[in-house]
Amino acid sequence: MKHIDEQLLETDLAYRFEYLKEFIGFDEADVTAIRNTIPHFAPRINGLVDATYERLLNYDATARHFVPRQHGYEGAVPESLEELTAEENQIKFRKDHLQRYFMKLLGHSYDAKMVLYLDMVGKIHTPKAGNEQLDISLVQMNALLGLISDQLIEIFLELDIPDDQKFAAIRAFQKLLWIQNDFISRHYVAISHD
Repeated sequence: MKHIDEQLLETDLAYRFEYLKEFIGFDEADVTAIRNTIPHFAPRINGLVDATYERLLNYDATARHFVPRQHGYEGAVPESLEELTAEENQIKFRKDHLQRYFMKLLGHSYDAKMVLYLDMVGKIHTPKAGNEQLDISLVQMNALLGLISDQLIEIFLELDIPDDQKFAAIRAFQKLLWIQNDFISRHYVAISHD
């Protein structure tokens, strides 16, 4: 039986990432499966991002988070939720961030730098990252990841590639999204060890 230092899981991001990878089974074969989708998946990222934001803007519980000024955005912001539209420059700014997120998942190494990035994805959706107005609840973050997970499955099932490559890509991205989910959730839960 392998010993896991549970205290270290809470304080060492690299240790946490390696544990999650090993436990879930995210390995080099999964990285290869993700990389093999790049020519097929990359052209669909704009559509995925648009569909994601269409859903986010259809619910007041998620859309309201796009009214306050987003970190790094300098332009005009809507005065109220009722004025918020998909054409807002701030929404375009956020869409660019989501596109870059998918591109990082596709093309970057799963190294210490990526671990910090995955963790920051969780942190920036909370007041811990500096914007006290940006406090997205865990239920909304889970809903978003669930949506993205389902959209990815749909995209991969439609790709014109062999079935074994489709299923490998689906499994790889599901594992990766569960790791991402942990790096989001850790910013919402209090640490308790008995």
